[in-house]
Amino acid sequence: MDRTALMASVDDKACLDFVSMMVRHKTYSETEGETVMVRRMVEEMRAIGIDADVHGFGDKGRSNAIGTLKGTGGGRSLMYNGHVDTNPVTEGWTVDPWGGLVDDRFIYGIGVSNMKSSNAAFFCAVRALQAAGVKLKGDVILTYVVGELQGGVGTEAFLRDGIRADYFINGEPSDLVAVTMHAAALKFQIELTGDTRHLSKREEAVDALVAGCDLVGRLNAMTFSGAASDDHASVNRCHVGVFKAALGRELEEWRPPQVADFCVLKGSSRYAPGQTRDSVLADMEVELASLRERFPGLKTRLISMDTMEEKGLALMPPYEVRRDSPIVTAINAAYRTVRGEDQPTGPITPTRFYGSDAGHLCALGGMEGIVCGSGGRYNTMPDERVDIADYLDLIRVYMLTIMDICGVDDAA
Repeated sequence: MDRTALMASVDDKACLDFVSMMVRHKTYSETEGETVMVRRMVEEMRAIGIDADVHGFGDKGRSNAIGTLKGTGGGRSLMYNGHVDTNPVTEGWTVDPWGGLVDDRFIYGIGVSNMKSSNAAFFCAVRALQAAGVKLKGDVILTYVVGELQGGVGTEAFLRDGIRADYFINGEPSDLVAVTMHAAALKFQIELTGDTRHLSKREEAVDALVAGCDLVGRLNAMTFSGAASDDHASVNRCHVGVFKAALGRELEEWRPPQVADFCVLKGSSRYAPGQTRDSVLADMEVELASLRERFPGLKTRLISMDTMEEKGLALMPPYEVRRDSPIVTAINAAYRTVRGEDQPTGPITPTRFYGSDAGHLCALGGMEGIVCGSGGRYNTMPDERVDIADYLDLIRVYMLTIMDICGVDDAA
């Protein structure tokens, strides 16, 4: 069967039914629902001839679904990686978040963009190849993990068990662009301590609130030292998301005539491969030193959140792949065949500011891979959805990429 006929053989209705099934599972992190989904994916993989099992990890009874479709030998192996845990439902939904609704344009549901449509697409790609009788030389490994929203603890677990492939595809939502780099994340807290006075003597005070207001814009405009290239610098970003100021560490609000002497800012920074957590913190300390010069008497304290209440969670490292890597050229070629145009490729916004399990697959797993998935433009919003056309195109992109990387055994 030639590739055009192979792509035409995909059962689009069955593929839409499959992603709807996945959406109907409520898979909040660290709940029984994610375990039910893992078991269901093992059943589905086994049903199409994949050797699949539940892989437990940790002391909380969590598990991943891992399956391997063995090749005939002599080809490169390809791992697919996707998480089944989802963000919570927010206000503003007009459709059932777990209904799996499909209309004439979209697939709806919580987690369908992040990232059940990509999870379904890879499964459907393998199923279509199996149905068409395509025999692969290399192995295909499917990893459906939990705990990505806790920093990737599920992916870390199977990597520590020694599961590897020559290349990987991570299906985080990218609107089908090929993302070759994304940042690492660093969460921080900054405490500013001033010196209070009554408003009648405000000139004598050190106003922590005003100092905090001065600082926010400067932090949000920061890039960090040591970027290896303009591409690397482009994934730098600092953002303050929480700002509180009042009297004392308890942030007492009942005495507004007094100058605020305590301010807390919480935020997150993004930095590139080659930059480090310590170098980012050092750059932020330079900014704080400048703040102290502008506000004499102000005391500052910078805390990396991984040393505080979030200790014990995985920290996602940055991710990068060469643009001439075989996995990049393979998915670029597949996209060109499916869509008739070149695939946008590089450290592309907004995905370059994401964290993903691709960082663990590179840093801990030592593998080369690409981030490319369906969804993105309607991610993390009410009525989360994915374009049907994108989802169905991605299935075909994945199919051709599998054939390119793993190789087709025509003799078999």
